[in-house]
Amino acid sequence: MVNKVCKNCPLMVRGYCFSADLMLLPFDEFDVILVVNCKQKYIMLKCENGELLRIESDKLDGLSNVISAISAQKYIRKGYDAYLAYLLDTKVSESNIKSVPVVCEFFDEFPEELPRLPLAREVEFSKDIVSGTTPISIAPYRMTLIELKELKAHSSHWGAPVLFGKKKDGSLRLCIDYRQLNKVTIKNKYPLPRIHDLFDQLKGATIFSKIDLRSGYY
Repeated sequence: MVNKVCKNCPLMVRGYCFSADLMLLPFDEFDVILVVNCKQKYIMLKCENGELLRIESDKLDGLSNVISAISAQKYIRKGYDAYLAYLLDTKVSESNIKSVPVVCEFFDEFPEELPRLPLAREVEFSKDIVSGTTPISIAPYRMTLIELKELKAHSSHWGAPVLFGKKKDGSLRLCIDYRQLNKVTIKNKYPLPRIHDLFDQLKGATIFSKIDLRSGYY
């Protein structure tokens, strides 16, 4: 809903100055929208000196008219050539790890590149799957060349379809589809410890070891 009008706003068009009453609209893409009669294809503006200024729509040469999706499907069925174009902005700088605020604060803790897999840890985490299950083969999602650059080789026998979703800032969010793997995964039914029991075990203690932590938490 429009509830505000700016009276006698000075506007400059093609070197001519005139005043107009403007309504505030929630459109950030345009500075000013002038109402044009669709039958006349032009607009008449009255300048401050009394002259009338006629403004017509700019005509762009060399660009074909845009057709609807239904018309495009009809042309493709008839055998017309169709081309899929992908627009790439080469001016956009690639993301860098140094641009992350946390990395800048603790730069010594973050390496530029992870050259290899992490070292063997004391506890190795793994998923237990149904006996006799082999890796499931399904078709991967279609991805652009930019999205393919985000993927790297891994050593796991299991993989999952990957797709990228755009964030509000234009960057990509990595999404992994684990539904097929979850179907054959043996669920761990081990109950979590009750918080009251944990407090009873910790009552009066001042020093705790790793053994205490591993026995008290899952």
